[in-house]
Amino acid sequence: MRLLFAGTPAPAVPSLEGLIASRHDVVAVLTRPDAPSGRGRTVTPSPVRQVAEAHGIEVLSPRRLRDEDFRARFAALAIDAVAVVAYGALIPADLLAAVPDGWTNLHFSLLPAWRGAAPVQHALIAGDEVTGATTFRIEEGLDTGPVYGLLTETIRPRDTAGDLLDRLAHAGAGLLVRTMDGIADGTLVAVPQGGDGISHAPKLTAEDGHVRWTHPAHAVDRRIRGCTPEPGAWTTLPDGTRLGLGPVTPVEEALPAGAVQIGRRDVLVGTGSTAVRLGTVSAPGRRTMPAADWARGARLADGTVLGAEA
Repeated sequence: MRLLFAGTPAPAVPSLEGLIASRHDVVAVLTRPDAPSGRGRTVTPSPVRQVAEAHGIEVLSPRRLRDEDFRARFAALAIDAVAVVAYGALIPADLLAAVPDGWTNLHFSLLPAWRGAAPVQHALIAGDEVTGATTFRIEEGLDTGPVYGLLTETIRPRDTAGDLLDRLAHAGAGLLVRTMDGIADGTLVAVPQGGDGISHAPKLTAEDGHVRWTHPAHAVDRRIRGCTPEPGAWTTLPDGTRLGLGPVTPVEEALPAGAVQIGRRDVLVGTGSTAVRLGTVSAPGRRTMPAADWARGARLADGTVLGAEA
């Protein structure tokens, strides 16, 4: 098939590379416009654009999918199908209908669970033990289209959202290639999603990373892992300064919620149940470092309460 690939961030790259290596012809790539990234906010091409250009594939990056120039080029490409992984914008209904074999999306959950922009993060925060990836035909509803295929993935006890998304991105690439093969061969039939188990996963904001130490240790642990690396978990120091938090480890010891206990090699913080051991932290303007090193440098006193406003 003549394919258009639509995707933007790094988790879409394995799928693009898989389709380039497949029997299908990726004639063009659709990605979001270059955007500022990193601490210096340097305007940077998307990971998908970088891979496409390295392979000599035409790249389309309209600011709006209703732009006339984009639509003219889209029509001229005469594509058979579109494969989508984390493109980052809703597709107008007329474009969905303009492709003979439709737009097929790889979504990182077991639909209808966790429809939306942040399925991996929400699965971790909720404490799910199993997740997966689903290929489905895009329709106008948000992640509501009929399903072609799926795979399952066990969520490991210390997974961060970044860890889990990386595994799903690589495993899902194979699923997407097999799905496009089945569509081309006429051997796959999309099956409507069931009505049970529907849940939603809206994009996380910075506030979603705000740790509430009054919550039990397992909830604190899950929230931090679910917000790592994006949007990032954080708490506040007594002066209101934000302190970034890497993954923590629940321990048996009990401390008052938010209270800090400083040891020679570790820093514990109390929660609504037992304490957690801090891993790495990042103070404003400082590099990420082990919590014990930071506490010594900051001359933090035992009993200091983090996030008192939470």
